[in-house]
Amino acid sequence: MNLAYYIAKRYLFSKKKTHLINIISAISVAGMAIGTMGLIIGLSGFNGFDSLIKSLFSTFDPDLKITLAEGKSFDPNGQVFKEIRQMKDILYFSEVVESNGLLRYENREVLATIKGVSAEYRQMTGLDSMMVEGEFKLNDTQNNYTVIGQGIAYYLSMGINLVHPISVYVPKKGRRGGSSLEGSFNAGQIYSIGVFSVQQEIDSKYIIVPIDFARQLFEQPEKVNSIELKIREGSSGKKVQGILSTMLGSSFVVKNRYQQHDYLYKTMQGEKYAVYLILILILIIASFNIVGSLTMLIIDKKEDIAILKSMGADKALIRNIFLFEGWSVSLLGAIIGTVLGLAVCQAQISFGLVKLQGGGGSFIVDAYPITIIPLDILLIFFSVLLIGFVAAWFPVKHISGKYLEEEKN
Repeated sequence: MNLAYYIAKRYLFSKKKTHLINIISAISVAGMAIGTMGLIIGLSGFNGFDSLIKSLFSTFDPDLKITLAEGKSFDPNGQVFKEIRQMKDILYFSEVVESNGLLRYENREVLATIKGVSAEYRQMTGLDSMMVEGEFKLNDTQNNYTVIGQGIAYYLSMGINLVHPISVYVPKKGRRGGSSLEGSFNAGQIYSIGVFSVQQEIDSKYIIVPIDFARQLFEQPEKVNSIELKIREGSSGKKVQGILSTMLGSSFVVKNRYQQHDYLYKTMQGEKYAVYLILILILIIASFNIVGSLTMLIIDKKEDIAILKSMGADKALIRNIFLFEGWSVSLLGAIIGTVLGLAVCQAQISFGLVKLQGGGGSFIVDAYPITIIPLDILLIFFSVLLIGFVAAWFPVKHISGKYLEEEKN
């Protein structure tokens, strides 16, 4: 066994002459453990919310979305799109016509985004699993239907209604201004057959309608605003995205699920790193206890330093003894904190100990979501060890050096 490590271990667990050193060492271990535990719980909580939001958006957003780089609509019947339909990696191909319009129900009105989708949309989305009322159905042999966001349903004070339809108004092309809705707007009526709830931003913005209804309303008989794709399971989304970008050229933009909400995901990542840095700063402050306890230990063991030197120990060995001693405090704290942090996270995952309060049970989950990412745990563990090493190195370099020089003189 390494001699420096062996002596350092004896110093760590043996009783010191000055009882205060034991107390400060225990506080140092506790501080590092609490800081490590806080980092693990904090980042796992952020990961949990991140995973939850991604899973919610995945029920509404496609794997890949094709839009024009400039402009709003394009013809999906070109040869390149026929080739895309036939690609083995593409499972579903849905045309989308989308624009804003005015919804009117009885005496209430609200602006919304009307999203017209083709038949394959139901197979490529998980929206039917997010229905809070009714079912996901857009037409039958006689009628067109719409499913509306929960926020839209709230604004219109309605739910499923197969008696009174929603009136939908969109501006006519080439017409500006006018004295009446009939003269300046295209109008259509459609029955609500279901209400979905994904995320507040989506719920208060979208209604889903059949694409033929949207084409007629928007005077867009052939063109579409976007094409949404679902990738076959086992295929590489990044690879397919690259192939499509090459096929379509610079005139089109192919976005994956995260790029469709680029600002949101970047904000969430920025918040996660900000929390990590704040907790690391707290951990650095907690590591000052290591500096204090190690400084007192070196002073307490100055007679041992003299004995070791007389036995032939060099400066490097003596410094390594106290460096290992200080680093062992951070290592012990990191191990304890990691175990406790993972235990708390697992308890929250298994039993939902901390509940989401308020909202009258309207949250999608009842308890705070937690997701443990092994790479984050490793990052935290080695960050704690690095902070502990720096905290131990400072007093070892300056204080032990002083006593070594004194013995030399």
